Amino acid sequence: MHLIEQFVHRHGYRPGESEVRSWNRSLPALTSALLDAGLGQVEMLVEYGLPLTSKRADVVLAGVHPRTGEPSYVVVELKQWSEAHPDEDDDLVLCRVDAYSRPVLNPIEQVRRYCDYLVSFNGALANHPKRMCGVAYLHNATDFGVAGLDAAETDERVRMFTAERRGKFLAFLTSRLAPESGAEAADVFLAGKVQPSKQLMAVAADEVRDREQFVLLDEQQVAYELVLRAVRDAHRSHHKQVLVVTGGPGTGKSVIALSVLGEMYRRGVSALHATGSQSFTKTMRKVAGARKREVQDLFKYFNSFMTAEPNTIDVLLCDEAHRIRETSANRYTRAEHRTGKPQVRELIDVARVPVFLLDQHQVVRPGEMGTVAEIEAAAAAMGLTCRVVSLDSQYRCGGSDAYLRWVVRLLGIEGDGPEEWEPDGRMELEVADSPAAMEEFLQAKRAQGYGARMSAGYCWKWSDAKPGQELPADVVIGDWQRPWNLKGDRSVMGAPPSALWATDPAGFGQVGCVYTAQGFEYDWSGVIFGPDLVWRTDQWEVNLSASKDPVFKRAVSEDDVKRLVRNTYKVLLTRGMVGTILYSTDAETQEKLRELVTRSASPVTA
Repeated sequence: MHLIEQFVHRHGYRPGESEVRSWNRSLPALTSALLDAGLGQVEMLVEYGLPLTSKRADVVLAGVHPRTGEPSYVVVELKQWSEAHPDEDDDLVLCRVDAYSRPVLNPIEQVRRYCDYLVSFNGALANHPKRMCGVAYLHNATDFGVAGLDAAETDERVRMFTAERRGKFLAFLTSRLAPESGAEAADVFLAGKVQPSKQLMAVAADEVRDREQFVLLDEQQVAYELVLRAVRDAHRSHHKQVLVVTGGPGTGKSVIALSVLGEMYRRGVSALHATGSQSFTKTMRKVAGARKREVQDLFKYFNSFMTAEPNTIDVLLCDEAHRIRETSANRYTRAEHRTGKPQVRELIDVARVPVFLLDQHQVVRPGEMGTVAEIEAAAAAMGLTCRVVSLDSQYRCGGSDAYLRWVVRLLGIEGDGPEEWEPDGRMELEVADSPAAMEEFLQAKRAQGYGARMSAGYCWKWSDAKPGQELPADVVIGDWQRPWNLKGDRSVMGAPPSALWATDPAGFGQVGCVYTAQGFEYDWSGVIFGPDLVWRTDQWEVNLSASKDPVFKRAVSEDDVKRLVRNTYKVLLTRGMVGTILYSTDAETQEKLRELVTRSASPVTA
């Protein structure tokens, strides 16, 4: 019961029944092993949350190394499996367990990645990687029941033990932990400064050109392996396969896409990355292809394949596939290219393995139709199988599941309505008394070395910037006024082009909108609620007349407008990695935000 209470306090929700059963069956097995090894004073950090992600390690043991006297840590992954077998298509990384319908990560590989991740992101280990090791303990299994799993590479740092090898497990523990108090080592570990996230854009060049920069965890690695397997199978059988990878903001979809692209590029397999976002694609081209033009050419748009021959490339990674449109044709499309073919069909046609990575709750424009159902239907119409992989753990917003739940409840996308924000130690949330106070707060964060941006609902006109002149200050709230980010592709008066607003430090000082913020992340996010979404008594009201977004001037149903406006603010509210600060131009809405947030945080004033 105490563990459940601590879990609720830490994560903001009750653990599932299966998780509680797992604790009841596995934690006593580990505790018994520690006591039998004489390690009763070692600290157990149960369900330790990996930094900047909602993923949790079963247990981290903290103690003192018996030879060096320095802090020593052991990640323990506990499995109740009695039987498991290597996956026949990838026996070193994946395995099959009867309880699961799809392959899962080999526990040796799982714990290795947890160790690598902690060394990368916990400051207590950054300069002392040898202090960390990991072990998978299959306490219900015999060697015969899991034969073949240990074919995965093991060493002194990462090991696997079964119940049959319990004696060797105890020996391993005593080789890494001394029979003395681990309290001080645990304090050092818990106080370790979280290292800065390896921002997607900052490492894209190395990811594509040289080597893998991200540590893929659990279902991310499984999705990655499934894509690589589909590529192999397509080559062997000359048969197409369609894959869909779904997940909310920050679950690692783009990380997987870049990892696959980098691996294909290194192997010499033809692969392309495509999005429906001009900002995202142009940023990828600039960052990843700064020195190599051929790398820039790897990044395309969804409408780039209207005239392409079928199966022109091996792999097409459709990132942010929720932005797929009904057709690639627009007013500039030549008549001979207006085939009427759905855009999703073009994307499936052009590659032997089309991979769609999407979040259905990020559809923000009328005409965007990238959903699992649409892709599955298109694949079925072509006689193709479609595999769907879901990513559950998220890595944005400090890895705070509580914050993402708070956002979707706030906006009425899920749940029974807004709830008070309960700080979880992962994500910070503030309310500003004015846009000026918000900007001053974010400027102070920038002075501390954080990245920051302000964004807003599309509720003000957006004037064209003129060369040689100051950007027009279109966003006017009382005495405060700032320009929108640039529309064009060229810098004006030091302001970066539209596509680089989210990644160029010079983007601070302009207000971004959903079309320039979507797909990006920064440390601190300031979000201005405009009059298009206001709180009235006990519910949200969407005011279409307050929107200046030209896409809403077309024929759009009222239900679609309500959904798209909510999705817009969900995107804006999930850009921050460290914290978010809010402000509404509407007095009643601002009061509601204060009611929900400022009981746990001090209002930000100028």
